[in-house]
Amino acid sequence: MTQRVLIAADKFKGSLTAVQVAERVTAGLRRVVPDVEVEALPVADGGDGTVDAAVAAGFERREVRVAGPLGDEVSAAFALRGDTAVVEMAEASGLQRLPAGVFAPLTASTYGSGELLRAALDAGARTIVFGVGGSATTDGGAGMLAALGARFLDADGEPVGPGGGGLAEVASADLSGLDPRLSSVDLVLASDVDNPLTGPKGAPAVYGPQKGASPDDVAALDAALVHFAKVLEGAVGAAAASHAVAPGAGAAGGIGYGALLIGARFRAGIEVMLDVLGFAPALERAELVITGEGSLDEQTLHGKAPAGVAAVARAAGKEVVAVCGRLALPPEALGRAGIRRAYPLTEVEPDVAKCIADAGPILERVAARIAGDFLH
Repeated sequence: MTQRVLIAADKFKGSLTAVQVAERVTAGLRRVVPDVEVEALPVADGGDGTVDAAVAAGFERREVRVAGPLGDEVSAAFALRGDTAVVEMAEASGLQRLPAGVFAPLTASTYGSGELLRAALDAGARTIVFGVGGSATTDGGAGMLAALGARFLDADGEPVGPGGGGLAEVASADLSGLDPRLSSVDLVLASDVDNPLTGPKGAPAVYGPQKGASPDDVAALDAALVHFAKVLEGAVGAAAASHAVAPGAGAAGGIGYGALLIGARFRAGIEVMLDVLGFAPALERAELVITGEGSLDEQTLHGKAPAGVAAVARAAGKEVVAVCGRLALPPEALGRAGIRRAYPLTEVEPDVAKCIADAGPILERVAARIAGDFLH
């Protein structure tokens, strides 16, 4: 019977990191089948936790001091193996970098993300996987571009203020000072969203409210980004307009747009990360794959890590089950995604608050059930 298991799960946001999920699942399986062979490959889809997943897969963690979303200095990390770097914008410009309860929808900047990219270039990276998600920002990547050498000036020839709000004042854009190394690096924009920059499905409308934007803020940000793209069109030509409507332009407050402007190619975050982490060879060695994330819901099916893992595993003819904090998908939707069965923590402990507080021990009990169902 099945004795070789691959654990390829994402984090349980707010409870367990992807590494901790793998540890707890392993412990639960071994309670029932002590000699089970387990390989852990924590995964991420480009959002927060992407650098940690790369480090768990053998990349080296590099720490740098960069500007946080409000301009104060923070310590951020990227991951490096050979000449491949994994850079996570949330490390520099993520919501987790804001003080508790503080939002800055109009002024939060991606400048630090640009500094992170520069640090990766300084470290000799020739391929940069740029994972975007979990951002505090809606500045169209303007801050990032400024950190890489671009200049955005107002009518008086002064640099515009930080954040998406400041873009309303942009009178001229000059990209001639961009870091020349960008032209010779393979920059991959890794995201789980394919929204355009502006409009009803754009970054401000869809994601602005999560970052504290009021309806008036959303309207102001959308108008500012439309204006920004128009000014860029004057500076760099028609490509600026086509990038604004390209899939992924609206990712992470429009930083996807900034990345496309400097030559990035867009790929689904989980696909890129599975490549980078070495998922294919690990999958070959396994007979059962356990994936998962905090909430298995409708969003999971749209490019989140468990759906990506399940799709590749199913194509390889492997059995896939999932663990999660809460389950909001019917069995037929799971089946279509390639997941044989899902095991939510709420099946063991119906109290959601307890599930969040004691996720680790409860996950071990859930994993013991999986062992009983699939490993005997």
